[in-house]
Amino acid sequence: MTEIRSGMRESDATRIGTISTAPGGVRSQSAAALIDPDAVVEFAGALVRLRTVNEPTAAVVEQPAAELVAATMRAFGWAVTVSDIAPGRPNVIGVIDGQIVDGKGAGRTLMFEGHTDVVTEGDPAGWSFDPYAGDVVDGMLRGRGSADMKGGVAAMIHAARAVQRCGFTGRIIVGALADEEGMMLGAKAFARSDLARSGIDGVIVCEPEAGEVCATSKGAVRIRIEFSGVMAHGAMPQIGRNPIPALGEFLVGLSGIQRKMQSDAGTHPELGDFYLTPTVVDAGSAEQMNVIPASAVVHIDARTVPATPHPELLAQVRALCATVATEHGLTYVLDVIDDRPPVDTPRYAPVVRALMNAHRQITGVEPEFGGVPGTTDGTILTRDAGLETVVYGPGGKWVAHQVDEMCAAVDIVTAARVYAEAAERFLADAISGDMAAAVIRRSSAADAAGAARAPEEGAAQ
Repeated sequence: MTEIRSGMRESDATRIGTISTAPGGVRSQSAAALIDPDAVVEFAGALVRLRTVNEPTAAVVEQPAAELVAATMRAFGWAVTVSDIAPGRPNVIGVIDGQIVDGKGAGRTLMFEGHTDVVTEGDPAGWSFDPYAGDVVDGMLRGRGSADMKGGVAAMIHAARAVQRCGFTGRIIVGALADEEGMMLGAKAFARSDLARSGIDGVIVCEPEAGEVCATSKGAVRIRIEFSGVMAHGAMPQIGRNPIPALGEFLVGLSGIQRKMQSDAGTHPELGDFYLTPTVVDAGSAEQMNVIPASAVVHIDARTVPATPHPELLAQVRALCATVATEHGLTYVLDVIDDRPPVDTPRYAPVVRALMNAHRQITGVEPEFGGVPGTTDGTILTRDAGLETVVYGPGGKWVAHQVDEMCAAVDIVTAARVYAEAAERFLADAISGDMAAAVIRRSSAADAAGAARAPEEGAAQ
């Protein structure tokens, strides 16, 4: 993978910050400079080659990737916990405690979070290459999960290792969780844990966002509604109560709720509009088309913005259900399958500021703010554990779940460097002024300019 190494210009190396001098004349190296491009991309490729498709009936899903992640963390000397949220579906949590400096061991805790499950590849014949190739061709890491999000998982693990090698005060938690592509059971389990409530000061969720800093994410409400009537012969509809016409009227009413709530909320600058989308309709049977069904079911996927009040949304949907059911002589049951509120972390939050400044330092360009169109594990960590989360990672947000998924190898490396720089800045903010200044200075272009590079194990040569 020499193309990855040779792609870094001299100005890039200077901006990353190779060697500088901290107070007292001690030579130090920024964590970003210790990122080995080959190691990061090779690890991402190894993860991609493991098929970890989120299939509810599978006996094993994330376990192969979890075993590789856990072995890598243990090789780095981290305290590792592997816990099954279901058989064959482990969460892997690595904890790195910083050093004690000037008698101070306390400090901030930063968490990096990612998931090891992926969506199905579908029909492999639709791909132009092996869906689990895990190779780099023309600078692109190819295969399911390369963008969503095994590239991000590799980047965050190597970033944390680089910060560990440089030394830090505080604590870093690295979570590779299960079931993000499903009901987010891994994030829910972690949010219930003592570790989640042990004082985590910020979380960087490493999902693919094309390098945008996403402090805001859409919410989601998943709803199942069943209208029940009376089954009858298709030739004698007058003695039955058919729920299908009622369902049609209900769907028309949903459109009205969507228009009203879109108007009330307005268009969010990063997230766009609120949507109330029916995604599944089930009634009757093609094999028994002469039978009026006793019930009809609809599933709704609502995607909300911060100005969309979830209680009001549910109240309006329930009111529509009641109106339609009464008019057609039906009963109904509404079940909220999951209620995930929007995330709107302030841009002034320390974890967001650290990430913004790190992106600027490593890439040399101003960070762009974006929004996550779906939900992430960060949604659950914010909802259930009250953690401040921000999403940032390699790969385009629009390529996830598509055939021929791929991610630029250089973007994975850049993300790892940004993560490492963000961690140093975030953790340095919580220590004394002189120590924080030393950490920031060793990453600055001004101090790094003209400095000689000191090779270390794992550093790019």
